[in-house]
Amino acid sequence: MDVTDLTVAFGSLKAVDGLSFRLAKGAALGLVGESGSGKSTVASALLGLHRGTGAVVGGSLRVAGVDVQAASDEELRRLRGGRAAMVFQDPLSSLDPYYAVGDQIAEVYRVHTRASRRAARARAVEVLDRVGIPDAARRSRSRPHEFSGGMRQRTLIAMALACEPELLIADEPTTALDVTVQAQILDLLHTLREETGMGLLLVTHDVGVAAESVDEVLVMRHGRAVEHGSVGEVLGAPREAYTRQLLSAVPRVDVPRADVARVDRAGAGVDRVDGGGGDVDDVDRLDGHIADVDGRDVDIDAVDPGPEPSTIDPPVLEAVALTREFGRGKRRFAAVDGVSLEIRRGETLGVVGESGSGKTTLGRMLVGLLEPTSGEVRYAGRAHAGVSPAVQMVFQDPVSSLNPRRSVGESIADPLRARGERDEERIKGRVRELLERVGLDPEHYGRYPHEFSGGQRQRVGIARALAADPRIIVCDEPVSALDVTTQAQVVALLGELQRELGLALVFVAHDLAVVRQVSDRVAVMRRGEIVEYGPADQVYDAPRDPYTKQLLAAVPALDPAVAAERRAARRELAAV
Repeated sequence: MDVTDLTVAFGSLKAVDGLSFRLAKGAALGLVGESGSGKSTVASALLGLHRGTGAVVGGSLRVAGVDVQAASDEELRRLRGGRAAMVFQDPLSSLDPYYAVGDQIAEVYRVHTRASRRAARARAVEVLDRVGIPDAARRSRSRPHEFSGGMRQRTLIAMALACEPELLIADEPTTALDVTVQAQILDLLHTLREETGMGLLLVTHDVGVAAESVDEVLVMRHGRAVEHGSVGEVLGAPREAYTRQLLSAVPRVDVPRADVARVDRAGAGVDRVDGGGGDVDDVDRLDGHIADVDGRDVDIDAVDPGPEPSTIDPPVLEAVALTREFGRGKRRFAAVDGVSLEIRRGETLGVVGESGSGKTTLGRMLVGLLEPTSGEVRYAGRAHAGVSPAVQMVFQDPVSSLNPRRSVGESIADPLRARGERDEERIKGRVRELLERVGLDPEHYGRYPHEFSGGQRQRVGIARALAADPRIIVCDEPVSALDVTTQAQVVALLGELQRELGLALVFVAHDLAVVRQVSDRVAVMRRGEIVEYGPADQVYDAPRDPYTKQLLAAVPALDPAVAAERRAARRELAAV
């Protein structure tokens, strides 16, 4: 792959501006940057996917020997899936829900090779087995909804491998996957590169994922290259301030909360966001200081981390032997099985585990959105059923949890009206206060969700939760799909609100590093049960349960040498 002076413009917006890079056969390059930096736009341009969309593409692109700019539509069809293949971010929307996954892979193989149906089906089973789908012959007849997220991602990789391409383009292939599945996908990509000699272009906002997977890193910002070099040089000794800012925003699983609290609280004080769909103002965290765009400097060491949450106060929320079962007869299973825990005022309880461990089901029972099969939820010492204004939830996906046909102001106003407030002027005034409280422009009351960035939509979700004046907020994967800097801003906002309002937080997430950064205590869940429970530093620094140790070992390391050692250890463990 040889890219020279690539530009991509959508009307007056230049999404990619003069980007140049090369990728040798068998090498791996990571495109890293925040959301909106132009990474996915570059990936799409490499396969000519902008053709016919109205985008204006300039510069030179040669991929697997094909001049993408000069190629005919027929030549591009032969390139896509044949010599170069792409794995998209969301496998559920990339796979046809009506057809078995084996049939979809076989179709790709037949289009490029003219093979018979029997041969194509055999090839589909072969590549599914190659990417680690168990009982591939039988599972090839399954439809996408019958697979887990990790298995769907493996299916997309199998589809990409069907024609043995020279280049694989992976666009955020591990976003929203838990750490163990993420580690499996990254290990799979590394093994396939070794076995086939294909090149890999990995598009990601997760710096740790890049450290695990590539030889070189190209850091992008506003469509331009900021820094480009070997993964060890860029991540180990970055030259540019923006690269250092990205690295400083990455949560570290090996750093106790006390060591990051000062940084977060200083950052919360200078974090500034515009109210519309524009870019978040830059916040630099460099050399022991945090400076905003106005040059205002905060000495991290001078920031008071604030008091620790009380361990004497009675719990504001308790789960007592909570169990929730789904299904009937032989298919009946317990998503949550006998879970007990408590949350006190001003405290953050982190709940971690793989997908399917029961985290979200537990969170929904704590809020009252799901009724327990057995056990009870106690609020302020009394058994409680149903939804209470005192316990609110921030959902994982603000796009699906906000009504696209209603303005964000109206969505935030819903809890106020539900409590009986009828004075529209007071309602609008309170909503504007809440918008400003979460760092958004109060004048954007009438804007719709699609007019905001992902981080801003999550802030809208937090404002809506605050409208009910809660004492407890359950956050279900609130930062899982956000880039590291936006993630840091949302986490800092939650911490600031917690300190000022005395809120208790339940932080449900699969990202162990983020959970350590925000939590006082941590509960580790597996198959509906809590396997480890205690102070965050104790759970992370001296884990007792083998499952906790397995989760921690799967967290991406920023040091490429450490990442290689962990990958080798996982291989040895898998071979036993």
